[in-house]
Amino acid sequence: MTTTEKKNSGPKPAGAAIWAFTTYFCEGLPYSIIRTVSTVFFRDNGVSLEGIGLTSLFGLPWTLKFFWAPQIDRYGSKRQWLLIMQALLAGLLLIAAALAPLPQAPVLIGMLFLAGSFLAATHDIAIDGYYLETLDSREQARFIGYRVMAYRIAMMAGAGVIATIGTTKGWPMAFGGSALILALFSTYHLRYLPQGETARLPLTLLLPKPTTGRLLRLACAAALAVIAVRLYDQTILAQGLVLLPGFLHKINLAGLIGLLLVSGLIIIGAQRKKIEQWLHSKGNPFFSEAFFSFMDRDKIAPILAFIVLIRTGEYMLSSMVAPFMVDLGIKKHYGWISGGIGLPFSIIGAMLGGWLISKYSLRRMIWPLLLAQNFTNLTYMFLALKLEAFILLNTGNPDPAVIGPANLLMVACIHAFDQLAGGLGTAVLMIFLMRLCQPRFKAAHYAIGTGLMSFSGLYAGVLSGFLAAWAGYGYFFGISFLLSLPAMGLILFIPLAEPQHKEALR
Repeated sequence: MTTTEKKNSGPKPAGAAIWAFTTYFCEGLPYSIIRTVSTVFFRDNGVSLEGIGLTSLFGLPWTLKFFWAPQIDRYGSKRQWLLIMQALLAGLLLIAAALAPLPQAPVLIGMLFLAGSFLAATHDIAIDGYYLETLDSREQARFIGYRVMAYRIAMMAGAGVIATIGTTKGWPMAFGGSALILALFSTYHLRYLPQGETARLPLTLLLPKPTTGRLLRLACAAALAVIAVRLYDQTILAQGLVLLPGFLHKINLAGLIGLLLVSGLIIIGAQRKKIEQWLHSKGNPFFSEAFFSFMDRDKIAPILAFIVLIRTGEYMLSSMVAPFMVDLGIKKHYGWISGGIGLPFSIIGAMLGGWLISKYSLRRMIWPLLLAQNFTNLTYMFLALKLEAFILLNTGNPDPAVIGPANLLMVACIHAFDQLAGGLGTAVLMIFLMRLCQPRFKAAHYAIGTGLMSFSGLYAGVLSGFLAAWAGYGYFFGISFLLSLPAMGLILFIPLAEPQHKEALR
């Protein structure tokens, strides 16, 4: 048998639709377990609400991930990274299953999940980078829906299935089942995931060195300092000495660090030439180039503003939808409205948005898709004003009045449109971020973009509660629409040129 025949006789790689689904399911499942299921586990094991509040630390790696994303661009291939991270995460969940019956399980699993959050964030970087490396611009848009569908199904599986197993059948079975799922997907990916880009430098060069050891010690010291600050913030002494404005108490630690990082990017943007020269003089030019190549481009100011502002209206709306449903008196219906109707329509929206952009281009579709995303705020404004009498009657009422089947149907339809339009907007932002990624730094640039995107959820979520309390739900939803308009205006100033061929993105 010839060499070519031997090569062709191996397993046929999975199609893009399949591996886009399986990889993003594997991205969503660890995130769901670490960020959502863990809080159920801790509360089920008697951990205080103050202690559960510390799980916000698990979100730090997703905020900080662009600091080590350049290493994933430089060493090994994205395929190698995602396979290694999947195997490590499966092993970590297996350890959690073994620790779950122990009396010290909350503390031990808390530390384990803190380490696991760094693995999961790195896993996210690798999967996003692999997607960008393997597909051209048209395919990236085409398969956006598969990504969103898989990720949301994984989130639902974690928050719904895994958490239910943990509270009914026991946490060893829940964590062990999660480990088995990741291990099976990892085995499948090892055999059938297509080969992407070739490794630039071997992964073995990342093995611990004296410099790496110093960096690790510094990282550990920083982590301990962060934990100490968070614990101090919970003490009566700190609360007595420091009087913060009310809205600052609503910003968790991950959000505060996100705020500092955005401020840092603004400073870097203003002084990028001087900072870049200083970093080059200190060595490791690849690492500094990864950041400054993102910042050193035309129209960087409107680009950053667009990324940070574009989901303001959507995030403000989503922050208040659940309280709105409760105060409307339909909290018993929220589960099936959100899961049974919202989830399918959000998947349809993302798939439709990706298809429209791949067919008609981002330049043509960005206006109508983002307008649809933001128009949903006005539909909620109409709903809140129309049902204002029920809101006044049922807010804080333990025995809420029934709003009637016709009104309930109207709520379900508006929520379906909200999720459909949100999926359309998600497709726009994902594809825009992909187009910003330069050939050498795809993982790093996408990590920076998604980090900025997550920051927008911070300020929008903090503002939403105060605005809703001040203006009432109806006018709040109208204000949230008005606050989405500045980002719409920025579309006139951001680059929307279409890549002419696959190599343009590589």
